[in-house]
Amino acid sequence: MLLIAAMNSGYSEEQNNLIYLSENEALKLPLPLPYERKEVTTEELKKFIQNTKDKQAVVIFGANWCPDCRILAGTLKLPSVDKFIRENYSILHVDLGKYDINMSLLEVLGIPKQEGVPRVVIFDKEGKALNLDANDRWRTARDSKQQEIFNYFQKYVLIPH
Repeated sequence: MLLIAAMNSGYSEEQNNLIYLSENEALKLPLPLPYERKEVTTEELKKFIQNTKDKQAVVIFGANWCPDCRILAGTLKLPSVDKFIRENYSILHVDLGKYDINMSLLEVLGIPKQEGVPRVVIFDKEGKALNLDANDRWRTARDSKQQEIFNYFQKYVLIPH
């Protein structure tokens, strides 16, 4: 059963208008493998961020070898989370391989090149990064509860004024 604290056009942690996962929503094995070993150009990245229309862009840098990346991806596929994400965000998974591809894209966004994934960057609808100071928050996703991850994404949904 999905518990909804508020049904409005946006959610924010400050207002405690959060959607809560039901007890039967749990990670399913095998965990997703969301990264394809594919080069993404700077132009493709910028176009994705600018062309998300009525949703906020999210860029998740990671790799399939990383358990935290796969746990984050699995959490985003939980039914309640997936529905929320599809309604509010457009997500681009960018494969960093073994830190040997797409690394220049981190610098394009103002993130220093360093190891540790996943790196999650959430943008407002104008394409401005909202969480650059916390883009490495989920490098230890395995130590977090799925609700905590879900709350993080709910916190960044902008309420239209």
